[in-house]
This record gives sequence, structure tokens and C-alpha cells, in this order.
Amino acid sequence: MRIGVLTGGGDCPGLNAVIRAAVRKGVSVYGHEFVGFRDGWRGPLEGETMPLDVQAVRGILPRGGTILGSSRTNPIKIDGGVERINENLAATGVDALIAIGGEDTLGVAKQLYDLGVRVVGVPKTIDNDLGSTDYTFGFDTAVNIAMEAIDRLHTTAESHHRVLICEVMGRHAGWIALHAGMAAGANVILIPEKPFDIERVCEYVESRFKTRYAPIIVVAEGAHPLEGQMTLQTGELDSFGHVRLGGIGEMLAKEIEKRIGKEARTTVLGHIQRGGTPTAFDRVLATRFGLQAIDAVHEGDFGKMVALQGTRIVRVGLDEATKELKTVPVERYQEAEVFFG
Repeated sequence: MRIGVLTGGGDCPGLNAVIRAAVRKGVSVYGHEFVGFRDGWRGPLEGETMPLDVQAVRGILPRGGTILGSSRTNPIKIDGGVERINENLAATGVDALIAIGGEDTLGVAKQLYDLGVRVVGVPKTIDNDLGSTDYTFGFDTAVNIAMEAIDRLHTTAESHHRVLICEVMGRHAGWIALHAGMAAGANVILIPEKPFDIERVCEYVESRFKTRYAPIIVVAEGAHPLEGQMTLQTGELDSFGHVRLGGIGEMLAKEIEKRIGKEARTTVLGHIQRGGTPTAFDRVLATRFGLQAIDAVHEGDFGKMVALQGTRIVRVGLDEATKELKTVPVERYQEAEVFFG
């Protein structure tokens, strides 16, 4: 077969490991041919491709980002988008697709599969919010990057006796904030799943100062206070209908300073969490996903996503994987609350 590969949505460490594994096994074990589609769904939509053979994937295992490029293009929202993809797949002689991405990319893959496109999905998101898989690659790297940053914030916070707030990614799910905050000993962790009480946050801050240590607050970008307010960077929507978030860390700093008179500063990690080389865990997980994805394609088991359940890589339906986000359970957040204040 001639197999197309694309990476969609936000980039993350481990994408190249998936591409490498799928191509290496697909060529050497099954004798398949590959073509890379550039910039997510824009590639098959516009017929923009690049060569993807064994030589092209040499040396890319430790590299962050994606050699194919990515975008947030949504072909479903474009008139005639599905038809154009089918035409371009036929024109390039592509028999099947491997789509590597998160909820949006795989949501499109599911809809295209329903319309006859032969596709297999691979779960990628630093947010770890895809259903049916215990972990997505990219998450472990993002958590380790955030943890190291918070470790560094501790010492400067204590030197100046100020509140330091670390804003991490997480629009609807607080997995990065939860794991990084617990690993780095944060005094407060705020996540989208549980609206926070600003008065309670201030109590935690004051309690921490009484121990002669400075408080560290980790907040996910999608966290919001009880009254339902949300500070937005802009009102713009992307092609999947998501508004751009940002600013919750600064809002917290201003509120804390106003309410208790303590100096507060915010560090926004932003895209630093997406960049750089993947951890060993993400390299291995991404490699295993790539190997299993090409197996599914070779066997004609389309409409599936490869997933990690326990230590096994299994296949689940794209519909099951994308029907709802995997958010932080109440009991997991309660574990972290023991260390607040």
C-alpha cells in the first residue's frame, strides 16, 4: 500500500518518533510506501506532500516538533473539503492515512472515516485528555518541563518572600497542572474541572507565609473562579471553535495583591511546554504507537485509534476515543488538596 501520514493540531515532543516507527516497520516488514502530508489536514486538503522514506526519518527520534509540520485546519468546515481530500488522496495514489493528533484532529479523522476515508489514529496531546487511553505521548515531557520550572520558582519565591504563580497549559483538563504541581510541591493547584474560591486561595497563601516559606500556585490556563468569570487573551476562535485562553495567572496575581497585600508575580510557560526533546517515556510510547498503527493499517483495521491501557497497546474505535474528554476525577484532585497551604 501507499500510506499517507499527517500530524495535526498543536505540536508536541514525540511526533517524530511515531512517524519514524511507522515508516521503519511499514517499509522493512511490510514493504509499504509512504508519503507525508504537510501541515495537518491542510496537506491532503491542498495536495501538499513531501517524501517519507527510511532515509527521511533517520535521526529524528530525539527531535521535538514534527518534520511534517502541523496546523489547526478543519476540512469539515470548508465547503467541499471532504471531496477535495478524497480527490487528492486518489491523485497521489494514497490507499490509507495515519492521522496523529488530539481531539480535534482525530475528531476529523472519525468523520472522514464515516465518509469512506481509510484512516487509523494515533493519540497525541500534551493535555492527556483523550478518552480510551491512559496516557498520550507529549504529556510526560510537558509535565517534566513544568516541574523543572516550578522547582526553580521555589528558590526565588523564598528569597523575595513573594507569591509566585505558574500558569501551564490545560484548556478543559488539568492533568498538567495536577501532575506538575504535585511533583514540584506546589502549595495550591487550580484546574478547569473545579472552579476555585479566590478567598480560599488567599487563605492558603497566608497559611504558607506563616511557615516562613513562600507559596507557589500552579494554575491551568482554563481554570476559573466560582463566579464563572474567565479571563481571555482574545475573543478569537480557531477553526474548531476554541477561544484563545490566557491571563488567568495575571488575574490571580492582581487579586492576591489586592486582597492580602503580598507581592505576586506570574510565570506563563506557554509553548515552552510543547518544545524540545521528548522524555524517554514519550519516546518509547510514541514508538510503540507508531508500530501498532502501521499494524492496524496493514491489517485493514481502519476507523481505530491505538491506545495505551495499562502497559498494553490496544485498538479502540475513533468514535469511542473522541466522544468525550478525559478530565481529572474528583478523587485525584482530592489527593493533591492534602498538600495545599
